[in-house]
Formats: sequence, structure tokens, C-alpha cells
Amino acid sequence: MSKAIRLAITMGDPAGIGPEIIVKAAQLMREETSTKRMELLVLGSAAALDRAGSLLGVSVKDLPLRMIDVGPVAGDIKVGEISAVGGEWAYQAVKRATEMVQAGEADAIVTAPLSKEALHMAGHHFEGHTELLAHLTGQRDAVMMLAHGPMRVSHVTTHCAIADVPARLTPTRLRRVIDVTLNALECLGIEKPRLAIAGLNPHAGEGGILGKEENEIITPVINEYVAQGHQVIGPVPGDTVFIKLRAEQFDAVVAMFHDQGHIPVKLLGFNVDPVTGKWQAISGVNITLGLPILRTSVDHGTAFDIAGKGIANADSLVDAALYAMKLLAGQKRQAEQKALA
Repeated sequence: MSKAIRLAITMGDPAGIGPEIIVKAAQLMREETSTKRMELLVLGSAAALDRAGSLLGVSVKDLPLRMIDVGPVAGDIKVGEISAVGGEWAYQAVKRATEMVQAGEADAIVTAPLSKEALHMAGHHFEGHTELLAHLTGQRDAVMMLAHGPMRVSHVTTHCAIADVPARLTPTRLRRVIDVTLNALECLGIEKPRLAIAGLNPHAGEGGILGKEENEIITPVINEYVAQGHQVIGPVPGDTVFIKLRAEQFDAVVAMFHDQGHIPVKLLGFNVDPVTGKWQAISGVNITLGLPILRTSVDHGTAFDIAGKGIANADSLVDAALYAMKLLAGQKRQAEQKALA
């Protein structure tokens, strides 16, 4: 029997919905844990997890998980409130999870949401999980991919001002994003991935009339990959590339900046009740590529406004855990093929 995949699940900000969705996700993944396919290692505040269990009428000791308290952290956690205390708990959980994967004590990290504001309040000045993990692993050129069903989108830039995007769009960075995206698609079992590159400017620059980045940077890099036999297409205008992705004409898209890639994926991933206007479910996965460790995450925030009410949806966390298993299996398959070559 194959050894169980050990997922280090970080609680994120314990004042948010992280503890609640972990309790719910552990219940939803009993089949994977009971068949020894998956082992859940939860890192964060044990007290916060117990509180979430009580809220949901579940005894944490009966859940298929192992709790690893990363405290102590001075100060009280106030559910639904942003604080330096919550930011410190979140930081310590990610730090410990990273150390566990690096030491071979876990196979991948799955993160519940943290608050960037709380993280900064605690003195950890990172724009988010991606940048924090890049710092902890010493790998500075990580890549963010969002995935919701066949919608897979990698990003050249993420947490920076729109005004800074053109300067960060370099041939080196674009090649890096293309390389790790193609590799991830192959890990998912796509033998000859079709990758579309979105344009930066409206209408992909309209031949240079609306911007020169497509002609001077994006197209020459695409031509390099085409010459190597890869199915890399573009630049495709940003207002049509995601329609084509949804139609499965491509296996993934490389977006140039945060909102260009995030909006279409989240628009499909957030299921809204047409009567009440409230979220019924949130699905989708945030994946950090290009690091020496694998990390997947929920594709939503801390939701402080509903924390402590027991109504948070755990689908995205389950999706993230299952996606981690798929990618780990693909990495193992790649390693075995390389060893035989």
C-alpha cells in the first residue's frame, strides 16, 4: 500500500474562518484519510480549532487530523477582528509548515486564509502567502496559479501596483512563468499542454498602437517556445483569452497582472444565491509554483464578517487538498520517468 500523503494544513488567521473550514474539510475528507491516502497535519492555534469544533458541534479529538500548536503567541484571539495576534499565529503556522516540508516531515502545504493587514501588524511585511513562502524557502521567483476546473491561470505579476507591472514584465520573468506552468500542467497529466499568453495592453497592443510590450517582449518569448515545439499561443487579447480558456481551447493562460487573472477565475468560482445575493459556495485553488516545496491554498480570504457563525464553506479547502495530492502524484511520476531515462 502506498504511503499516505502528509498535508501540512495551516490555519491562517485564527480570528477568521480558517478554523471552521478546517473542521468541515476534515469531515468531508474522511474517505481519503480512512483509506490512508491522506494524513492531515493542522498547524495553528489548538484553542481556536477547539472553539470551531464546539461551534459546529464536533469534537476535534474525533476528527481525522493531528493538531500541531505553533504557539505560544501573546494576546487573545478575538473572532472576527483583525489584529497583530492573529497575524503572528498565521505567520508561525506557515513558518513551521515550511520547516516540516523541508525536513521531510510533510509532503506539501495547504493554507487556509490569512490577513495581509494582520500579518503586517505583526511585523511581517509580506504581500501574502506567495511572497512569504518565497522568503522562507529562499526562492524569489515564485509563480501564482489559480485553478477552478479547466480554468487555470498563472500570473507574471501579482501583488504590486498597476503602474509597476510593465517594468516587471521582462523576458526572464515571462520565461520563468511559462516554464513552471508547463511543468505543472504536465504534472496534472496533460502530455502536450496548450498555453495561451495574454496580452498586457487592450487588444494585445493593436500592433503597437496601444502599447509596445507585446511586440518587444511577449511575442519574441512566445516565438522561442514555438521554435522548441511547445504549444504556446499569443499574445491573445485579455478580453477574449479567458472565454477561449473556458471553452477549453487552451489548458491554461498566463496573465500579466493580478486582476487580469483573478477576476475571471473568481467570477466562476463564487456561486451566488440569486435571491439573497450571498455566497452559496466558493471553489477554486491557489497554487504556488516554482518553489522547492509544493503549496496549494483556498482561493478566498479570511471572511472576518462571517467568522464564528459556522456558515463558512469548506469546498475550496477540500479542492486545495485534493489538488495538492494530484500535483504530488505528478511530481512523483516525473521523477520516476526521469530516473528511467
